[in-house]
Amino acid sequence: MNNSQKWYNNIAKRNKGYKSLATYTKRGLSGEDEFRKKLIALLPGYANVLDIGCGHGEFTLEMANYAKKITGGDNSNELLQIATAMKSEKEVKNAEFRFIDTHDLSEIKGREFDMIYSRRGPTSIYLHKRILKQNGLIISIHPLYAIDRVKERLLKGGFEIVELVEYLDCELVFDTITDFAEHLSSMHMSNDYTLSENKEELSRLVDQHTIEGELIYPEHRFIVVAK
Repeated sequence: MNNSQKWYNNIAKRNKGYKSLATYTKRGLSGEDEFRKKLIALLPGYANVLDIGCGHGEFTLEMANYAKKITGGDNSNELLQIATAMKSEKEVKNAEFRFIDTHDLSEIKGREFDMIYSRRGPTSIYLHKRILKQNGLIISIHPLYAIDRVKERLLKGGFEIVELVEYLDCELVFDTITDFAEHLSSMHMSNDYTLSENKEELSRLVDQHTIEGELIYPEHRFIVVAK
């Protein structure tokens, strides 16, 4: 088990899923909201869809309302356990969850999917176009800092980027430092800023993100579509 898997297993136990426990107000046009709209519009046109890096499966099961068949793939067994339990509870018939390691994809033998989407999931999936059927589609959303890596991996993997849009206007506004700390702690591979041992670093981040008396964290995203 690598460090990333350990972190995701731990966040699954801590938060009962890969999610933030924080309360905040969202201000401005959100790339996350736009991604949801784009995905919902696309899903009915594809027979077999992969949600890679599906986490605890909540988003996958929501998208199953619009899809014919959808598979949630992740490499955290703790998150997959939560996802499978939620699927049974909601009695969703057209979704399944599978352990998938995007570094080798030995679990997937051939061109299995018509469409792949990634909601801040592993960028290594772009190096494996063999699992996507001919004329298949990839649509993803990532934090802005990953834009160069995503473009590089898509091109290296043999994909053509047909659309890339940045969303830089959205801000998350926190009423309390506790909520701010919870949100930071839920971000990929972050420290747990609710612990006293990280109090000094948290204080620095609070100072950095306090603007005119408001505690603000930017939600900078980009959406990329490739074939």
